[in-house]
Formats: sequence, structure tokens, C-alpha cells
Amino acid sequence: MKALFEGIIPSVNYHLWEPCNMRCKFCFAPFYDAKKLLPKGHLPKEKSLELIQRIADFGFQKITFAGGEPTLCPWISELIAFAKEKGLTTMLVTNGTRLTEEFLNSNKNHLDWIILSIDSADDETNINSGRAVTGKTPVSLQSYKIFIDAIKKHRYRLKINTVVHRLNYKELLLELINYAQPERWKVFQVLPIKGENDLHITDFIINDFEFNHFISNHRQLKEEGILISEDNSEMKNSYVMIDPAGRFYTNKKGMQEYSSPILETGIKAAYDQMEYSFMNFKKRGGLYAWKKAI
Repeated sequence: MKALFEGIIPSVNYHLWEPCNMRCKFCFAPFYDAKKLLPKGHLPKEKSLELIQRIADFGFQKITFAGGEPTLCPWISELIAFAKEKGLTTMLVTNGTRLTEEFLNSNKNHLDWIILSIDSADDETNINSGRAVTGKTPVSLQSYKIFIDAIKKHRYRLKINTVVHRLNYKELLLELINYAQPERWKVFQVLPIKGENDLHITDFIINDFEFNHFISNHRQLKEEGILISEDNSEMKNSYVMIDPAGRFYTNKKGMQEYSSPILETGIKAAYDQMEYSFMNFKKRGGLYAWKKAI
């Protein structure tokens, strides 16, 4: 990998896959637009590998594979291994339901971090929010603990992502987080994105006071530096994101805006079209020791 140009964000989230086995009603990433561009709504394997090559050549240091649910992608392990071969720190965002022993064992030499999406330990809350398989079958607290045990057994670094919304902002997750002992717990205020989650988002939006209520209930973890919170303003234009069609995108105006396709335009030209904010990235704590040895 070569060095990045000055002021360019070193971390990229590749939302390679739109399909998901859950039905989160507040999801900001259904990627309706990608489905209009590509017959299957995502790049084929060979093009994804070429995109990762461009990402590495550009000088990005870390790649996070996300979806949808990326473990549904038949070639996700090949993408992870290729990214690691190119020198990238590798991360995977998952709801955990497909973290089989085979998957965990086969990826342990290539995948550095597993980011587990957990919004609630309450089955009813998860069903009502759609954070459940086919929107009907929630992941139980005991199942989450089993996922965590398996991740730790294979010595992956663990991060947990939580979206705080109308149904869970009063909930205490201390028991689960203390059990998991993640290196980082990223807590997001549910984010409205025009044209993506309009249908249900009014049922989930919370104000800053309600979001801070959740943070306050977990203040000890915040003080210890484990809980990293991001409100709506901090999330906007601070993430470098690539959609399933292979385009950079940004949410700085409250809607998804896309670059030209990276494989056609070139990665530097496509990146420059987005005008991402390195300052916002740094301010939200985007720089941390992701390469640190366990």
C-alpha cells in the first residue's frame, strides 16, 4: 500500500451486499439506487476484488465489510483474505446469525475485527424494530452470549455497534456489555436518511436529550473509553462509504449522494467528488489503534 494523500480519511466502509436476513425498520442502507444500476444490486466477485485492489493502492489502511448482512455473500471470505493480503486491517459488521464455527475458523488468519450489531437484549423490542431474522425471530440474550464466546474463542478483536432509537433508549445493556468486554462499543443515534428509511423512521427518531439519556445510563463505560457515542451531527460526512454498486457515497445533506463508479472514474477522482471531512472523522474518534496487538 502507498501512503494516503494528506487529509484523506484512512478508513473505508465497503457496503458490498444489500441482502439481509433481518428487517430493521430504521435501516439507512437499503441501497435502492444500486438495484437500478446493476441487475443483482451489487458488483460481481471479480469486480469487488478489483475494487479492493484500488482501495489498497490508494493507501487506505482499514476496510470494514458491511451490508446488508455481508456473511450472506458467498465470496465474503475471499474478499476478506484478499484485503488482508493487500495489507489492510479488516473488519466485518454482522448481526451474528451466520457466524458458524466453520466461518470463524476459516477467516481467523485474515479477519482482524468482528463488529457485532446489538441494539437490545429484549426480544419484543427487537421484533418491533425489525432487528430479527425475517423480522420475526429475534436473537436471544443467550444467543448473543454464544456469538460473543465464539468470537473470543477464535481470538478476534470485538467491537459492538448499537443503534439507539425510540424503543430502546431507556434500556440498560450493562450486563451484556460487561459480559462481552468489547474493545469498543459504538453507540449511534438513529439516523434519518431521506429516500432510504422514510417509511418507518418517524417511529424511531429520538431527540438529543433521549439519546443522552441512554449514554448517561452507561456513563461508566463512557468514562472508561469503551463507549464511543455518535449523534446525528457527528455521523454526517465523517465516514468514507462505498455502496454495492462500487461508488463512494456521503450523507452530509441528510440523503445519500453518490460519486461516479470508482472502477470507471478512478478512485482519486471519485473520492474527490464527495468532499469528505477529515476533521469530522477525527473529531468523532475515527482514529484509534485498530492495528494494536491483542
